[in-house]
Amino acid sequence: MASTSASSVQKSFKYDVFLSFRGEDTRKTFVDHLYHALHQKGIITYKDDEKIEKGERISDQLIRSIEDSRFHIIVFSKNYASSSWCLDELVKIMECQKMIEHTAYPVFYDVEPTEVRNQRGSVGEAFAQHEKEGSTRKRKRTLEDVDLESK
Repeated sequence: MASTSASSVQKSFKYDVFLSFRGEDTRKTFVDHLYHALHQKGIITYKDDEKIEKGERISDQLIRSIEDSRFHIIVFSKNYASSSWCLDELVKIMECQKMIEHTAYPVFYDVEPTEVRNQRGSVGEAFAQHEKEGSTRKRKRTLEDVDLESK
């Protein structure tokens, strides 16, 4: 009976890429162009087109889509951090990245990497608002831990 090591078994993914973005900032501009460019190249890409209401929790279907994606492109924009939904996606993406099969790539759209890493500018303002509403410790730590350097 042959044994198979865990490292030689590759996970099968439903999507090549999962796009994480703040819709009001980038949906009809950068993200739509990116999505169509990936699609034209035959890259199977998940892009959530649902409008998410403030205060809603990240859905089980969205969590599965993150888990079922090999690569994650996180489009950080001025209002990305103002969405608790986006931040919950980011936490899940970074949990997945700790597994060897997943890779996340940050893209900065009209925001500087240092603003994200240090929660300054519009990102800092968004976190100040989240702190008024409740716990943000895990989300803040996740932003600090994101590998913001280009790959």
